[in-house]
Amino acid sequence: MPMRWLLQALSPPAARARLSILIFHRVLPAPDPLFQGEVDAAQFEAICAWLRQWCNVLPLDQACRRLQDGTLPARAAAITFDDGYADNHDIALPILRRHGLTATFFVATGFLDGGRMWNDTMFESVRRARVDVLDLSNAGVPGLGRLPVATLAERRAAIAALLSAVRYLPGPERAAAVTAVARAAAVELPDDLMMTSEQVRSLHRQGMSIGGHTVNHPILCRLPLDEARHEIATGKLRLEQITQAPVTVFAYPNGRPKEDFSAEHAALAEELGFAAAVTTAWGAAGPRSNRFQLPRFTPWDRSRWAFGLRLARNLGLRAPAARFV
Repeated sequence: MPMRWLLQALSPPAARARLSILIFHRVLPAPDPLFQGEVDAAQFEAICAWLRQWCNVLPLDQACRRLQDGTLPARAAAITFDDGYADNHDIALPILRRHGLTATFFVATGFLDGGRMWNDTMFESVRRARVDVLDLSNAGVPGLGRLPVATLAERRAAIAALLSAVRYLPGPERAAAVTAVARAAAVELPDDLMMTSEQVRSLHRQGMSIGGHTVNHPILCRLPLDEARHEIATGKLRLEQITQAPVTVFAYPNGRPKEDFSAEHAALAEELGFAAAVTTAWGAAGPRSNRFQLPRFTPWDRSRWAFGLRLARNLGLRAPAARFV
């Protein structure tokens, strides 16, 4: 009860309401020693129990409407997932349903039905590497030559170095670098990490919301505006074809204002028919928040009270009413 009271004080109903929007990506079947911060099924089960006890969890599109018209309940929250991983359907969905909760799943359509995101190609290449050292001397990866990957600690360090070096390369250069890493690792890569179209359809049928997340998950600021428009519009259209329902909310890939998207892309989201869009800027949304730049945050704490206190602290971070890009 003390946590409910604290959240109630920070997020009262109606005109002074605040909306916490939580971001997840994956829910793994068991803890992953390579990515210790990634949520697993047991942890997500606990998180859902806490949220059900402390918060009023709403579908994001409904929460956004009620935020704007001043009818949001106290302690309002929305759960979101980015990218479209298969474990969202196979592991997260049953847990959400057991707790009577809903979530919004932002899906990058280009990876459905057997695709794989570039970062996962990198992760799985390092995880499954059949060599003790990745020789990237001629791989076109800036600043990297030979990366040791014999131990768990070395693999974690290699992944961090690779992500830092490759993340903001132009698309073709990044693709070439990722291919070179996979070749150096001499591995067979999985083709079942992302959802199928039928799994997206199943989420929708079971009461979950589906949101746009582009086709190929590009850094929008790195694209000409017409290409950004195509990415956003085509992803939306494909999801509407799959679900046979309107897709009304959007998540910017990576989602950091100024670095990953700009005010032009927020305007595009509105022009293309979305009702709201979310970022990865921390904070909680209020009635005067820009509905195309709504903040979200990732709660990583493992213990009940640390998680609750971080949720409360995030409610105190207020996004400006005006555009912040």
